[in-house]
Amino acid sequence: ILIIIYALLILTFITGMLKKFRKLSDDELPSISVVVAARNEENNIIDCLTSLDKLIFPENKIEIIIVNDHSTDKTEELIEKFIKDKPLFKTIIPTKQFKNVKGKANAIANAIEISKGEIILTTDADCIVSPTWAKTIASYFKENIAMVGGYTNQVNKTIFGGMQSMDFLYLLGIAGGTINHGKPLSCIGNNMSYRKSVYYEVGTYEAIPFSVTEDFQLLMAFHNLKKYKIIYPIDKDALVTSKPCPNVKTLYSQKKRWGVGGMKSDFAGYFVMGVGFANHLFMIISPFFFTPLTISILMTKILIDFIFLLAIHTKLRLRMKIIHFLAFEIYYIIYVLGLPFTLLFNRRVQWKDRVFE
Repeated sequence: ILIIIYALLILTFITGMLKKFRKLSDDELPSISVVVAARNEENNIIDCLTSLDKLIFPENKIEIIIVNDHSTDKTEELIEKFIKDKPLFKTIIPTKQFKNVKGKANAIANAIEISKGEIILTTDADCIVSPTWAKTIASYFKENIAMVGGYTNQVNKTIFGGMQSMDFLYLLGIAGGTINHGKPLSCIGNNMSYRKSVYYEVGTYEAIPFSVTEDFQLLMAFHNLKKYKIIYPIDKDALVTSKPCPNVKTLYSQKKRWGVGGMKSDFAGYFVMGVGFANHLFMIISPFFFTPLTISILMTKILIDFIFLLAIHTKLRLRMKIIHFLAFEIYYIIYVLGLPFTLLFNRRVQWKDRVFE
């Protein structure tokens, strides 16, 4: 029963993920503001800025706002030096503190307040965007579209990085599949875009309950308006590549932050998480029974995951490595089974040297 439910869920994700959407022509593209919040990113910011400088977009319709979120390293110096002769770029320090808004969300809110574009695109300082990223994302903003999500993979030069890339794509496949079926469960802020007018319609970040996953809270605020469409096209030209967590400690902090944010999900979200938990628990106990049936079910679950990830990699024209997939399957068992128990006893989140309760 568990594996049948799991298979049906994955099928639902795939059918939603593969939905196609109409695009605007080049002369119909809206004006955009690209926003990047950077805090102590001296090791990443130049790669990010270099990729943003290569964006293909009408120059009279784009601005790029880099928010130096009170960095204490060389981030500010590197930003200033890079953008000094680039008129499309501007940098600010978030001096305004919005009510009930903290951390990254406050940095983004400061940028939106001075932005000129109709559409806000966000990515992170540890990300590299493709030259076609902004143009592709903006082209999906037909009149009734309020938010467009995009896919992110990770640099996979090592098994540890490849495992994390699989994790990102797996979770975004679920996010894209459910959103395109009209039931948003999650999204990711490093490849996210939305209409500025709708952002103000929901009351900005000030009207949204604080969360360590501010992107998810904003997604649900848009969804709860019940007036606009939210879509998540799987498009290789809108791909963003981020750098993986460098070690297990950082990865744990990331997953804990996502887990704390995910606790604000509704029944559908908990149902999906519950089915995943039950199936991964079965993967742990099935070898102890070691019957043909249990082993067949175990292999079926692994095959389902492989098909799902292969579909995502194929659509995004990414190479899928078997060693990365196997590492992901082992890691995912530990992650899915261990995280809920961690959250029962400690929900304090530390991210970018800031602590959130």
